[in-house]
Amino acid sequence: MIKDAYKLTASEALALFASGKLTSVELVKSCLGQITATDHDIHAWVYLDPNAVIAQAAECDRIRKAGLATGPLHGIPVALKDIIDTADMPTGRGTPIFKGRRTEEDARLVELLRQAGAVIIGKTVTTELAFVHANETRNPHNPAHTPGGSSSGSAAAVAAHHVPLAVGTQTNGSVIRPASFCGTFGFKPTRGVISRTGLLQTSDSLDQVGCFGRSLADVALLTDVISGYDGRDSTSFARPRPAMAEGAAQDAPVPPALVWFDLPFNDRLSDAARDGLDAVMDILGPQVARMQPADTLSSLVAVQARIHEYEICAQQADVFEEHWDRISDTLKPVIERGRKITLAEYEDALAVKASAEAFFHDFFTEYDAIIAPSAAGEAPLFGPNTGDPIFCTLWTLAGLPCVTLPLLVGDTGLPIGVQLIGPAEKDNRLLRTARWVQTQMAKAPE
Repeated sequence: MIKDAYKLTASEALALFASGKLTSVELVKSCLGQITATDHDIHAWVYLDPNAVIAQAAECDRIRKAGLATGPLHGIPVALKDIIDTADMPTGRGTPIFKGRRTEEDARLVELLRQAGAVIIGKTVTTELAFVHANETRNPHNPAHTPGGSSSGSAAAVAAHHVPLAVGTQTNGSVIRPASFCGTFGFKPTRGVISRTGLLQTSDSLDQVGCFGRSLADVALLTDVISGYDGRDSTSFARPRPAMAEGAAQDAPVPPALVWFDLPFNDRLSDAARDGLDAVMDILGPQVARMQPADTLSSLVAVQARIHEYEICAQQADVFEEHWDRISDTLKPVIERGRKITLAEYEDALAVKASAEAFFHDFFTEYDAIIAPSAAGEAPLFGPNTGDPIFCTLWTLAGLPCVTLPLLVGDTGLPIGVQLIGPAEKDNRLLRTARWVQTQMAKAPE
């Protein structure tokens, strides 16, 4: 038995499984023990059935012992954001409207997780309909603070060592920001890499799936497992996916060319975040160019909001109409604003989105990655709002791959992430660049 097995990364646990020094049951029981010990303060979980989880793990151990084929996540516990359908668990979507909701089929990504041998440990708390209104999850580093949203429970569960891996989604900043606030690695691959079939849809144009882990290798491994073409998803593309784990394990052949954008909303950064990012760029030195982009780039924030608000009103119209009295006062003004957006305004926003995608396609012919804040600073105090997503908005709108590295600490001791953004469908190169940045930071003097 490995002491404190719950602290292991997925990659470490897989190596111990292979050597016979750890079983899936031992790992799962250790994780469940950590949940029992800490979740009364964190509230990361909305559904958990320990007996069913242990039974899954025992079956993984039986298969391994019998010498049968095992997948890349065989025996590893994985958490799912509570908007991802599972046939054997409820999916409540962060609202009493869907409390106890059951489906007959797994989401496509859940099918792939099961095929890979993962132990689906349970459902993590999300914000109301995966949008703006916070639910009960708290930041594991300090429960007085928010973990971010809307993938709040997934980020908190990984940060609190409840699970080594978790799946979330991002429509604006809902993977990168909570990963930054909770001090985990967060990775949102190129839009369309991971199928959204079987997930709550708030914005067909913008919803994207992402992953949380405690190492770069882990988020890459999880993304590889759940990637693939799905003709039922309008954003899925029928081309090979980048090899994520391979990219995360590679050394950059030459130092990558990075760029920092001096955007007008950079004044929202806290002093600690600004100072920390300046220190990172000093360490990376001449590899980082500073650029004053066109004003039109910062105007994309309003474009993202227009698309998101119009589409959630269209796609959840029946829910809003039938259950208005059960919608939070935080979400109601957003819905009312979205209902006023005209079709012409929405179509104009989609055209600008397409122009942004074309701009970044050309931009990355000269640069390997953009370096940017993951969030405005440390996690704010817990409240109905989960923090400012603006430092993720442009890249999510354009569907670019993004990764946040837990490199900084703020004035109050809470983590702050550093974000890297790469060219579409070259996620492996982005992860290779992220590995290079980590290496440079590790070499830097204290």
